[in-house]
Amino acid sequence: MLEVTELRAGYGTADVLKGVTLEVRRGEFVALLGANNAGKSTLINCLSGTLTARGGRIVFDGVDLTDYPSHRIVELGIHQVPEGRQLFAQMTVLENLLLGGVGRNAKLKKKQKLEFVFDLFPRLAERRKQVAGTLSGGEQQMVAIGRALVGDPRLLMLDEPSHGLSPLYVQIIFKAMDDLHREGLTILLVEQNLKLATAHASRCYIIERGEIALSGVGSDLVDDPRVRRAYLGL
Repeated sequence: MLEVTELRAGYGTADVLKGVTLEVRRGEFVALLGANNAGKSTLINCLSGTLTARGGRIVFDGVDLTDYPSHRIVELGIHQVPEGRQLFAQMTVLENLLLGGVGRNAKLKKKQKLEFVFDLFPRLAERRKQVAGTLSGGEQQMVAIGRALVGDPRLLMLDEPSHGLSPLYVQIIFKAMDDLHREGLTILLVEQNLKLATAHASRCYIIERGEIALSGVGSDLVDDPRVRRAYLGL
């Protein structure tokens, strides 16, 4: 479904990604792991079109979208849940969710997808009229995920969804991801928490200093000494 080949990107004169190659097959739950400043968010921003690649290719379902603008990438079905949630704090939960369905293709399924989100996160149904900025961090993360789901994604990308959340909300968010995966949604998760990600993702890539250092089945990586070297710098 998604093929990334020798991708390079960065900011200013510095390259952050130095030839990243990976793939996400249809229906997979794949995690991209790495320490701070390893290049995780840079990669996911390239995939969503908010950062322009300097080299390499990004192909989604046979379409080369390396130079596509972000709105066209969304129309193809790639939706990102950004780090830090980035909600409209003064708008209600419902208004934030509906923003996910403004795309041309998503409009036809907006009502259906909205009900799907309320079934997935019943708390949002209860608080649909509440201003988003007054929600807890975990509730805001639900809104951010729900907003992407209203857009009817074919590939859902989540950037550090557990960051800053209580253990209870981390459990809720990851259960929702498991449920979505079981229903056939393709997921690319960007995470720092090695044990958490490998417990849920079927395959993992570990990125170090802008390059893929290691990849494999999540459960096999937890105790791999190469992971300690690449991920922890030991």
